[in-house]
Amino acid sequence: MDKQKFLITTAIDYCNDVIHVGHAYEKLLADALARYYRLTHEAKNVYFLTGTDEHGTTNEKAAQKRGISTEEHVTEISQKDQAQIDSLNVSYDRFIRTTDSDHVQIAADFYQKAVDNGDIYKGTYEGLYCESCESYKTLTELDENGQCPLHPTKEIQKYEEENYFFAWSKYQDFLLDLIESNKIQVLPDGKRSEMLAFLREGLQDIPVTRPKYKLPWGITAPNDEDHVLYVWFDALINYFTAGSQNNLWNDETFIIHFVGKDIARWHVLLWPAMLQSAGYQLPDTVYVHGFMNLNGQKISKSRGNVIAPSELVDKYGADAVRYYLLKHGPIVEDVDISIPQFEEVYTADLANGLGNLVARTAKVLEKAGYQTKPADYSQYPQTPEMESRWSEYRADQVAILIWEKIRDLDKYIDETKPWELLKSNEVLSAENSNVWEKLTVEIREIAQLVEPFIPDAAAKIKAQFAGTSIASTEGLFPRLTS
Repeated sequence: MDKQKFLITTAIDYCNDVIHVGHAYEKLLADALARYYRLTHEAKNVYFLTGTDEHGTTNEKAAQKRGISTEEHVTEISQKDQAQIDSLNVSYDRFIRTTDSDHVQIAADFYQKAVDNGDIYKGTYEGLYCESCESYKTLTELDENGQCPLHPTKEIQKYEEENYFFAWSKYQDFLLDLIESNKIQVLPDGKRSEMLAFLREGLQDIPVTRPKYKLPWGITAPNDEDHVLYVWFDALINYFTAGSQNNLWNDETFIIHFVGKDIARWHVLLWPAMLQSAGYQLPDTVYVHGFMNLNGQKISKSRGNVIAPSELVDKYGADAVRYYLLKHGPIVEDVDISIPQFEEVYTADLANGLGNLVARTAKVLEKAGYQTKPADYSQYPQTPEMESRWSEYRADQVAILIWEKIRDLDKYIDETKPWELLKSNEVLSAENSNVWEKLTVEIREIAQLVEPFIPDAAAKIKAQFAGTSIASTEGLFPRLTS
């Protein structure tokens, strides 16, 4: 990769309700990559953005249902969302809100550039709309019952209203070339194929404003004070707001968006067209992940199976939740998670795996009285295969490789039986010292490798093994009790 600056983003969440563990997964994907880049490049050149999407019908109706102002509602939910993300030790550089004053101004200016480019015109939209998706729908996008597949319990709305439209169809050939030539990388490949198939059906121009008499909550359109920007047009610009404010939205920066499969179309097809219209740099990569189910069912408030990240963190710790979701989450396809599976992984990989390895190694080194050189953590000790998996954004596969290294060191300990060496009259002989040094170096490397996944545990291991002598401490991952 030639570029040495990085802008890593997640989708921003609607404020109709507090995020759940499914939403948090995407934040962890981006966080792991941001932490990895900070370890392998200059940390100051890595910028990680997440936040909340605070305009639109969904948020306004949620506030009305509670009997409070929309502003009060979105502020409360945004703060709660941020607290949930913080509980997972997510290392974002900015938590953006689309009600932030800089974003409001930049979004309006962005829209005006599309106006100036001749890509905005007035017309009448007549068709279907899913308020939960905040998305216009065609009949082919609905299920057999005429409902949105993502929100089958919500009624599809029929709209006829005057809007300003964005000339999306104008960018049909531009977008085809962009994706076919991989000028924008769309991953995984299956999602790229889906986007190309949608494109080849032909793009329709899309409304990018709503009349204020129907939706007063939004950013006023600069060309007509009786209209507000359509929530998706407004929301996508959050990436540009933060990037441009930090001198990162340019060809020197590698820009990657992590998004769920339900909003891939907006990020892969609409967003690049908007940027081209306004005359700005395009992103490099859009990574599209699947959905997370719980015990075989979609996670949703209506099913009563929503789990807040903080609930899991309170019981198992942030590192354990991070590791489980990053290794077993829906990086490509939808996956099913469960608490029993989580506890099995916790016990096998963390308590009995890494935690036990660090404890037994520290104990034997302490008893041996081995003196070593101070640790040098300046270089990230990844293998070429790990680097390759990171370049594909497959944190799950990186985790597998790291835990293979952990198991290999466990196997080495079982084979060399260092506790037997402690009985020798020459505990610190040259031959024995080779064993002690290998154990020390390997644990130090493992501590560095796991940092993007379990940063708290990594920091503890690095501190424990940093000096010239190693002392044993309490276990990193307490065993679970029934």
